Amino acid sequence: MPLTPHTKLGPFEILSLLGAILAGVAVRSLTRPAPLPVTRFAIHLPPGDEFVPRGGLAISPDGQNLVYVARRGSGASQLYVRPIDELGATPLPGTEGAQFPFFSPDGQWIGFLEVVERKLKKVSLSGGPPLTLCDVGGLQGASWGPDDTILLSTASQLLRVSASGGTPEPVTRLDPGEEGQGQRWPEILPGGQAVLYTTWPGVVADASIAVQSLETGERRILVEGGTNPRYVPTGHIVFARTGWLLAVPFDLERLEVTGSPVPVLEGVGQFSLSREGSLLYVSGTASSRKLVWVDRQGVERPVTETLRVYGHTRLSPDGQRLAVDTTDAGTNVWLLELGRDTLTRLTFEGSNVRPLWSPGGERVLFGSNRAGVYNIFSQPADGSGTPEQLTTGAYRIPTSVSSDGKTIVFRQNSDTTGRDIGMVRLESEAEPEMLLQTPFNEHSGMLSPDDRWLAYVSNESGREEIYVTPFPGPGGKWQVSAEGGTEPLWSRDGRELFYRSGEKMMAVPISSGQELTPGKPTLLFEGRYQTGLVGGDTGSNYDVAADGRFVMIRAEEGSGPTQINVVLNWFEELKRLVPASD
Repeated sequence: MPLTPHTKLGPFEILSLLGAILAGVAVRSLTRPAPLPVTRFAIHLPPGDEFVPRGGLAISPDGQNLVYVARRGSGASQLYVRPIDELGATPLPGTEGAQFPFFSPDGQWIGFLEVVERKLKKVSLSGGPPLTLCDVGGLQGASWGPDDTILLSTASQLLRVSASGGTPEPVTRLDPGEEGQGQRWPEILPGGQAVLYTTWPGVVADASIAVQSLETGERRILVEGGTNPRYVPTGHIVFARTGWLLAVPFDLERLEVTGSPVPVLEGVGQFSLSREGSLLYVSGTASSRKLVWVDRQGVERPVTETLRVYGHTRLSPDGQRLAVDTTDAGTNVWLLELGRDTLTRLTFEGSNVRPLWSPGGERVLFGSNRAGVYNIFSQPADGSGTPEQLTTGAYRIPTSVSSDGKTIVFRQNSDTTGRDIGMVRLESEAEPEMLLQTPFNEHSGMLSPDDRWLAYVSNESGREEIYVTPFPGPGGKWQVSAEGGTEPLWSRDGRELFYRSGEKMMAVPISSGQELTPGKPTLLFEGRYQTGLVGGDTGSNYDVAADGRFVMIRAEEGSGPTQINVVLNWFEELKRLVPASD
């Protein structure tokens, strides 16, 4: 009997209808697949292997393979791949210096950044050498789309490049007033019509989760406070916030969140999610580091017994103090008095990086985002007074100071020309002026002690090399490195130029009359010291004393993550913790 709003049912009809409903429920219960069991286990790296915490890790979309960055023995860091159901990991040849691995949609290719040459590459799991896709100044995440294009972040914006290689094209641009902010960690959404990413004003506490249509360019902020968004087919966005994983329900059609974020897992640093429901992560605990003296033969002894998450360091002109930024309690500049082994905090507001000393040692210069975009500040070294802002506007980080303290060389980030080198004259009303601003990336500008020469890094040859040019110009340039080079630094007397080539510390003798005459690069020592290229950053991450000893930063053995955690069928747990909206 057909049912209408006015149909009257008798007792028999009501019982029959209830029976049919109950039978249907029973059938659906019997045919609905049971929830898959959530299984947890840890992958311990073999003895002698060292996981590179900021190098990256990823799990393939089907959950069958994982890849991570590690060092084995005394070798260089490279990619290691491991099937999820096997016990051993295999190094991928040709991936030395790799960071930020990511899988193709079919799981057969791995894309990555090659740090020294600054190139985006891919390598096949079935074998063969890596293939170069394009030059890239730095990388802060990438996502391989279903149309075989790759969205990548150069920190300041998102670019698109074919997975077969080519010239990257802009996908996003910053609005007026956003110069120097970042757009990082893209995630192409299913269908390839929109992308999730992290907006990065310069400090992690102010980062947000955004979504942008790839068709119209329209974007909106979805969540305030969070990084590394990842969409999962349960109808959620999973993202990171200060050591936690959080999840928020998300409407894929309307590109809107439909609930509030809920914490789902604590103690997470890097993580990756497969399409079929598995979670891969490492501990969020930062690695402690130690400051060490290293002589020209590579003999090492400690500067201090105090362990911190040291970043970048500079010796004072008299060699009695060390300015260093740390990231274990915010990003701030501290001063270490070498004779008394006391560490004193200098900065307290915003994120503060890359300290430099004034020629007399009475002030410390640094980059800070306390006024919005990173710019150059100066503060008395004794902690008195208030910091003075020296530049405004575009993203600028100081890299060198002239011998009279009147000129600062800085690195500037641009959406159109990448990393550039400029200078500001402090006793002049003139605006900052650019010294090197080309389609290539130039950075790490270092003045010679007599202010006649500027050493810098450029990738104009296809990989990063060290060049020297007259300061402030005009004039030609000399390439002084061979087989790649980064992080240039002059000796105190100007007769040598040091640089790093991977884990090697190199020295080039310099003679300068009317013209500069560089000698042949020679190897001084080699070791696993903290690099200035972590995370796409740039700059010299060491210093040299008047007696020729080097101040280096070494990760403390055993202080970093020693295992990779795997949770199979994690989506079942996620659905229980954070129900998706209807």
